[in-house]
Amino acid sequence: MSASSTRRRGPGAVTAVIALSGVVVSLMQTLVVPVIPQLPRLLHAEPSDASWVITATLLAAAVVTPISGRLGDMYGKRRILIASLLALVAGSVVCALSDSLLPAITGRVLQGLATGVVPVGISILRDELPAARVGGAVSLVSATLGVGGAVGLPVSAAIVQFAHWHVLFWLSAGLGLACLVLVIALLPESPHRAPGRFDTPGAIGLAAGLVCLLLPVTKGGDWGWTSGSTIGLFAGGAVILALWAAYEMRISRPLVDLRVTVRRPVLFTNLASVLVGFAMYAMSLTLPQLLQSPEATGYGLGQSTLAAGLALAPGGLVMMALSPVSARLTARHGARTTLLIGVGVIGVGYGAGVLLMSQVWQIVLTSMVVSAGVGVAYAAMPALIMGAVPVTETASANGVNALMRSIGTSTSSAVMAAILANTTMRLGPAEVPAADGFRMTYVVAVLAAAVGLLLTLAVPRPHRPTAGQDTGPVTAQPATPTGQH
Repeated sequence: MSASSTRRRGPGAVTAVIALSGVVVSLMQTLVVPVIPQLPRLLHAEPSDASWVITATLLAAAVVTPISGRLGDMYGKRRILIASLLALVAGSVVCALSDSLLPAITGRVLQGLATGVVPVGISILRDELPAARVGGAVSLVSATLGVGGAVGLPVSAAIVQFAHWHVLFWLSAGLGLACLVLVIALLPESPHRAPGRFDTPGAIGLAAGLVCLLLPVTKGGDWGWTSGSTIGLFAGGAVILALWAAYEMRISRPLVDLRVTVRRPVLFTNLASVLVGFAMYAMSLTLPQLLQSPEATGYGLGQSTLAAGLALAPGGLVMMALSPVSARLTARHGARTTLLIGVGVIGVGYGAGVLLMSQVWQIVLTSMVVSAGVGVAYAAMPALIMGAVPVTETASANGVNALMRSIGTSTSSAVMAAILANTTMRLGPAEVPAADGFRMTYVVAVLAAAVGLLLTLAVPRPHRPTAGQDTGPVTAQPATPTGQH
């Protein structure tokens, strides 16, 4: 039924619906960035409390990606897409109607719960599309993770500049509703299912461990990195995740099959994903600040929020444009080589950026080169993951991979913010980041890319795929049945 449904609707329609949904969900990353300085006034809250509007979405996204992936494998990927988009619409409406902190945080949590759309959607492509179309479709949908964030920044900035800030959320609600209708109308349900019951204790344990780990990463700058709260949460997260891993290894149907996750292709791809996510978010955090820094600093370019967003938007378009190139590289040379190329380009982009900081066009060029590398790398990672896991584990495995990227972006946010906060210069009565601080963020991103290259080299070299070959588990060892020891 699924195959005939796909043929009737066409693989292009399936890919387009999932790609559009990915773009809309990734828009949530930058939706509120232009309004961050105004949030304390708009929500009648202290700045440290208002920052939870950002933190809540990040935590929800990190927790939900592996859980939604497992639910998709067990109960149907189309159902999870629908539930995720419903959460996005509901969260957007709640935020659009709120003028205080608690409803805004609640709405942003609901928006974050939609993040599972991309890994689950990638798994649908593997299930539904002809083998010859899978590589290009996966590359396109993977690119939406960066495209939505890059394109969303100037769109959000324009709305904030010319309309009421609530329009941001009415727009996201409308886009989410449109995607929901398209998913219901055009996507078939996947025939593949993972048997067994959902691992509720495992989901609770993973959620608790991730919150304890990521909360001090995102709030440590405010609390103090040596404060009792920060150290205590880090320690608690480590203990909870260790106990969770031991529990997952003992049960027959775990939330995350760690036996599959620790295979070399999956393990080192996920570790490399952390570094790619780190390098990607460094661009999102530092380049807008550099563009908007006052010219009186001697290095700042004095751009408005809207102008800065427009300057960085081409990076998202580059990601989208390179998706077919990434698919061809993977088909000819393998996903491992494609990932190596992508991470290498990221490093080159940041390395050049150290010397290219004095003109707007130089920042645009840096953004485009880094974005090109991110787009190629992001497109390669799902292919590596799906080439090493059973077909019934694809959504769960892609969810874990998305989680690794989230850990990378969260860590990047904390590290880059700390560098800029501790490398400052005085401008009138205020302290602002110094030029050396921005250069240091570039250097750290280069180092992250270098470590990512080493981790990618540790991924076993797969058998070279032929053009049109499926990205299924052609190079993986036979899967150990879950629960066997």
